[in-house]
Amino acid sequence: MGALDGVRVIELAGIGPGPFCGMMLSDMGAEVIRIDRVGAVKGGDPDQPPVGVIERGRRSIGVDLKSPEGIEVVLALVEGADMIFEGFRPGVAERLGVGPEECLARNPALVYGRMTGWGQEGPYASAAGHDINYIALAGALAHMGRADSGPVPPLNLVGDFGGGGMYLAFGMVCALLSARTTGQGQVVDAAMVDGAASLMGFFHGFLATGFHKPERGVNTLDTGAHFYDVYQCLDGSYISLGSIEPHFYAEMVEKLGLDPERFAPQFDQTQWPALKAEIATVVAAKTRDQWDTILAGSDVCYAPVLTIDEAVTHPHNVERGTFVESAGLIQPGPAPRFSETPGAISRPPAHPGQHTDEILAEVGLDAAALRASGVVA
Repeated sequence: MGALDGVRVIELAGIGPGPFCGMMLSDMGAEVIRIDRVGAVKGGDPDQPPVGVIERGRRSIGVDLKSPEGIEVVLALVEGADMIFEGFRPGVAERLGVGPEECLARNPALVYGRMTGWGQEGPYASAAGHDINYIALAGALAHMGRADSGPVPPLNLVGDFGGGGMYLAFGMVCALLSARTTGQGQVVDAAMVDGAASLMGFFHGFLATGFHKPERGVNTLDTGAHFYDVYQCLDGSYISLGSIEPHFYAEMVEKLGLDPERFAPQFDQTQWPALKAEIATVVAAKTRDQWDTILAGSDVCYAPVLTIDEAVTHPHNVERGTFVESAGLIQPGPAPRFSETPGAISRPPAHPGQHTDEILAEVGLDAAALRASGVVA
């Protein structure tokens, strides 16, 4: 009984941020039905589900989206749904016949979510792109990295998942609340370039005050400061320090055994490179485990820099149950957490088309006839 229990969502299968949005909604209790293209249906053993973590929690039906009969199947599902979302290029859903106009005609209270990189309009709207391109145009990528190197893409976390999938999920739930009050559905246009730009709002403010310089790698939070960076240990692994506030900074100086007088000018940026070099020398004299013994649990603002495998077994994450096992695969559990309606992984990832017959039966369609004609698989 998650917070979205009773909400039915139709997902037109895509990659990256769309499936991540579907996972978020499913983890919170929504029933998500993924519509895969018939060409993606290859069979598969239900007892051996795929390993795509962000594909978890939904059933799948295989539909020929290029046939009128297939589009009618989608619209039949839309009639009983609360939300639908797609991640096509602008205009593709309309050409298929499952755009907002067709879907809202069948279900006026429907929330129609759209996930794109550039948005539904603009000079770049019809161009191909990926996370790295969207965060570049949003003014985010230029500020990530060290002063002596080019910009460093932060995996595809900022565009695809942060600025894309999470903003789409948030927008759709907001629109659902509105629809339940007004009875009127609407379109949610989630563009990754917009989301990434929104995530940079904090730094727009900092730039306006002059506290943050436009140059990369010279500021407090972008590896410019000696008290906010990662440092290599004797064993080749790393620790992270984030001792921004003066009382945290003082504790860092004390626990690292640094000279308080030498490190007193915390925010004198002319001193940062030299102070950083001194900290690097000190940290390199001990292993990560040794620093963990000294710093863990303190107010230094410290954590060891862990790999995925190491994070799974860290005592803090184990105690909180941050990672869970589902269908034999260790993976992040649902987030955030709720006191009364906790999220849950409802089912493992589905093979494309795995639940075609049962989903069609739920909306009163003849699965055998549709399958015989190639409309579904």
